Amino acid sequence: MNTVNFFGHEISKLIIGDNPMTGHSYIQNVISGQEMLTYYTAEKIKEAMFKMEENGYNAMLPLAHPYMIRLIQEYQREGGKMKFIFQPYMPMNQDVSMRELMEVGAIGIYHQGTTTDYFFETGQCHRILEMIEKYHTMGIPVGLGTHRPEVIELSEKEGWNVDFYLACLQNARRNRVGEPSGFLTGKSKQGLVFSPEDRPVMLECLKKVEKPIIAFKMFAGGQMFLGKTQEEKQEIIKGVYEEVFTALKPNDLAAIGVFQRDSDQITENARLYNEWYAQKQAAK
Repeated sequence: MNTVNFFGHEISKLIIGDNPMTGHSYIQNVISGQEMLTYYTAEKIKEAMFKMEENGYNAMLPLAHPYMIRLIQEYQREGGKMKFIFQPYMPMNQDVSMRELMEVGAIGIYHQGTTTDYFFETGQCHRILEMIEKYHTMGIPVGLGTHRPEVIELSEKEGWNVDFYLACLQNARRNRVGEPSGFLTGKSKQGLVFSPEDRPVMLECLKKVEKPIIAFKMFAGGQMFLGKTQEEKQEIIKGVYEEVFTALKPNDLAAIGVFQRDSDQITENARLYNEWYAQKQAAK
């Protein structure tokens, strides 16, 4: 898989998020969060991480939950080489969490997306800026996660001290304005339906941004595959690569989630990306 430069690190164009590994399902009627947690034992998570390496992915976006940190430490002791850009675990004391992240060699951290959006929606942007400055004391790149184009536009307009953006292609705040993060409330993803109209809006916003971007929810949390055959899913995946990477800058990244129980999504997504990329290179 081809790589791009992310603040001095050569990072694979596709990286992996860990939502399925931590039980965050956006297709609850098909695969529940509990099913994901049941499948993704500690050994299965480490097995998946090594398979990612085999397929050319070399970075992850894990949640900074103590359980994931412990697994990453085991993975590293067993020879794992992937790099990590962390999503903070907001219920945890952030000073303690930051220390743990540095112990596993974090190469980046970002202000957690739903917390960003909650503060934006409730007129508390000063709290975002305060936390960003706290993260900067780690001495690594600090990003801003959000599901709302307006947040990125405000950050750019006011010159917030962020190095990159984590941009969701689907507006998960559409029917949850003013609600705190589910990490704090315990609210499930049940009933959260993504709208295809959101994607072009966010992508148009991102075209104007010079800072590095990591786009996520590439496949709408799996919702765009519902009711599709395997062949149709493959065409959708290639179409999404074309849509997203054509809109983003050459050095921007995208993150995908993978659930390995029923099929080898790690290998399949890498194969389809490499095929798409080879076709684009041949057409130049």
